[in-house]
Amino acid sequence: MLTLYDYLPSQNGWKVRVLLGLLGIRYRTQPVSIFEGEGQTEAFLARSPMGAVPALELEDGRALAESNAILAYIAEGTRFLPAERYRRAKVMQWLFFEQYYVEPVIGSLRFWTLTGRLAQRPAAVIEEKRQTGARALSALERALGAGRFLAGEDLTIADIAVYAYAHRAEDAGFALGEYPAVASWIGRVAGAIGPGYPVHPYDIDPHSGG
Repeated sequence: MLTLYDYLPSQNGWKVRVLLGLLGIRYRTQPVSIFEGEGQTEAFLARSPMGAVPALELEDGRALAESNAILAYIAEGTRFLPAERYRRAKVMQWLFFEQYYVEPVIGSLRFWTLTGRLAQRPAAVIEEKRQTGARALSALERALGAGRFLAGEDLTIADIAVYAYAHRAEDAGFALGEYPAVASWIGRVAGAIGPGYPVHPYDIDPHSGG
């Protein structure tokens, strides 16, 4: 059985939980106490070189880190990762976009805001991330005017990955009402995923506060 090394408030972990659930793949969960240093132990670093969650251990003991790499591995041969060359590349385009413009920008602002760390960051850093986050949402707004989902008319891992933090952008101070195409897409993705995948607040972990 697969083992998912996870931290419940992580939206990177959430992505993987969603895909495993949609595909009906059985797995066991191994929680990682990241704020207590468990991610930096020698045993966990052997699975995830940067000590970040999630990490996926395969049945044969091999491990994968980085949430979008894990998504691509799980989705291989399924409807969530197209085999056709161009559509597959479009999925990859949005996976790279998510890890460059969404997770480290909207995700970081959200984390700092919800855990009381925002005031500890330099104002210039916060402003730069706010501007980049607005550019990312504007890019999504333009792209989503051309199709129901990011890589065409069907839900793929590109949508799952980008949605993970984009649909929580208001936690980071962005007004999703300013991006109607994004807001409509969020509704479509939520409907396609279904209600069984809650977003867990950081305050379930007493060690997460700033």
